Amino acid sequence: MKQKFDIIKSTCVPLPLENIDTDQIIPARYLKATTREGFGDNLFRDWRFHSDGSKKEEFVLNNPLYKGEILVAGKNFGCGSSREHAAWAIADYGFRVVISSFFADIHKNNELNNFVLPVVVSEQFLSRLFKSIEKDAQTQVTVDVPNQTVTNEATGEQEHFEINGYKKYCLMNALDDIDFLLQNTDKIEQWEQRA
Repeated sequence: MKQKFDIIKSTCVPLPLENIDTDQIIPARYLKATTREGFGDNLFRDWRFHSDGSKKEEFVLNNPLYKGEILVAGKNFGCGSSREHAAWAIADYGFRVVISSFFADIHKNNELNNFVLPVVVSEQFLSRLFKSIEKDAQTQVTVDVPNQTVTNEATGEQEHFEINGYKKYCLMNALDDIDFLLQNTDKIEQWEQRA
């Protein structure tokens, strides 16, 4: 379900690994479905579960200390293949924001198209955020979409993040590309009549 983005304040799930590719986010063997539902069950499947289906207790998503709507990941998140299913899995699991110092371009756009906000921060901000979360699992982060800022509430440190104006409008109004076009049908028809 599409939710409007405004100010999101949440605890975080830390995943301080670099070069997390889309096959790690959602393994290829789970790509058979054509609807977006149920992919969250297999998010980071091979890292979360043993081959017999039992949980790997050491993996962060299996640790009850860490929860929230924000995933904090290492540099170069979403590299590898361009599968949109990776963004489906992130969204279906319940993450609304992913913070990293760098995203693979196609994955970044896939997240935006699936109502997950990729927030790019400096490596220094990311490093200090990981330290805050390690020190206190209840550390909160505030992502202010209208003002395009992200704040580590443990330290008060804040950074500005970039987002395409069109995508920002769509997220803030819970519109996908089709919804946006439908919302502007009158304007499109007026323009066509002038042409």
